[in-house]
Amino acid sequence: MENIIDNLSVAMPLFLISWSVFFGSTLWKPQKFRNSIFLMTALFFTVFFVAALAGAYMGTVLLVSFLLAFLALLLVPILLIINGIVMIRKEARSLGNLLSLLLGLVIGTGEIAFFAGFVLEIHSFNQEYTVAKLVAIFIGSSVLYISFWILAFVLYMIFMQIMPHIREFDYLIIHGAGLLKGDKVSKLLANRIDKAIKIYNKSKRKPVIIPSGGQGGDETISEAEAMKKYLLEHGIPEEHIILENKSKNTMENLQNSKDIILSQGGKHRVALVTSNYHVYRCLLYAKSMRLKCTGIGAPVAWYYWPSAVIREFVAVFTTKKFLIWTIIGYIFVVLLPSLGYAKMI
Repeated sequence: MENIIDNLSVAMPLFLISWSVFFGSTLWKPQKFRNSIFLMTALFFTVFFVAALAGAYMGTVLLVSFLLAFLALLLVPILLIINGIVMIRKEARSLGNLLSLLLGLVIGTGEIAFFAGFVLEIHSFNQEYTVAKLVAIFIGSSVLYISFWILAFVLYMIFMQIMPHIREFDYLIIHGAGLLKGDKVSKLLANRIDKAIKIYNKSKRKPVIIPSGGQGGDETISEAEAMKKYLLEHGIPEEHIILENKSKNTMENLQNSKDIILSQGGKHRVALVTSNYHVYRCLLYAKSMRLKCTGIGAPVAWYYWPSAVIREFVAVFTTKKFLIWTIIGYIFVVLLPSLGYAKMI
C-alpha cells in the first residue's frame, strides 16, 4: 500500500496537470497544433498513472504498454507500405504517390536499427560493437523522433475534422484542387464543396460562398467556375456565390478571398473549408495575412490520405517556425543523448 501511495504521489500530479493543460488549451484555442502535443503528453503520463494504481503489478502494466507501443510501431511501416502499393494501383505512378511507400521503408529500416542497437547493448559489451550500437541507436532515434511529429500532425488532422465550431459564418472560402479532364470536379474537391454545402444548409443566416481557384495549364475552366457549377447543381443560389478565379496557390487563395470579403463590408466571420490534411497550413497563411478565420476539414479517401499528409507535413515543417523548433528538439532529444552515450562507452 505504501508503494502505491509513493508512486501515486508522483504520477497523479503529472496526470492531472497534463490533462488540465490539454483541456485548457483546447478550450482556449481549439485550432492550435500544440493541443495534439499536449494530448500525446497526457496519454504518456496516463500510462504511468494507471501503472501506479496497479501497485505490485506496476512493472507488468508498463511492460504491456511498452509491448503495445512496440507492436504499433511495427504496424506503422507495414501499413504505409501497403498504402503505397494501393496508391500505385489506384493513382498515377508519381513521386507524390510513392511517398507513403518510401516513408514506410525508411521508418521500418529506422525501427530495425533502433531495436538492433538495444539488442547489441543488452547482449554485448564488447568494444568492437561500440560504433555499430551508436549508429543504430542514433539512426533509430532520429526516425522515432520524426515519427513523433508525424503522429502529432495526424492527431491534428483528426481534430480538424471532428472539432466542433460555430455554425454561423458570413463567408465560406472553399479551397480549390485540380480538375479532372480539364473541367470536372474531382472526388477530393467534391468532398470540400460538400462540407461547405453542409455548413451552408445548417446556417440560419446563409453565408456567402467563395469558391477559390484559378485555371491550371491543363484545365479548360477555372477551379472556381467548376465549383460554382457544382454548387448550383446542389441547390446553392447564385446570389450567394462569389468567384475567386485568379489564384494559383494556397496563399493567393486566401489573399484574393480576403480582398473580396473586405470589399463587401458587413461582418467578417470567415470559415475556410479544405481537406483535413490541408487545414493547418491554410491557418498559418491566414494568420500571416491577419485574416481571422475558422479552419474546417473535409474528409479524404483513405488510400489518398497518408501520402497527402506526408506532403503537407513536409510543407508545414519546412517553414521557419517549425523548422527551428524541430531542430531544437532534435538536438536535445536525439543528438545530445547520443553524444553522451558515446562518451560513456
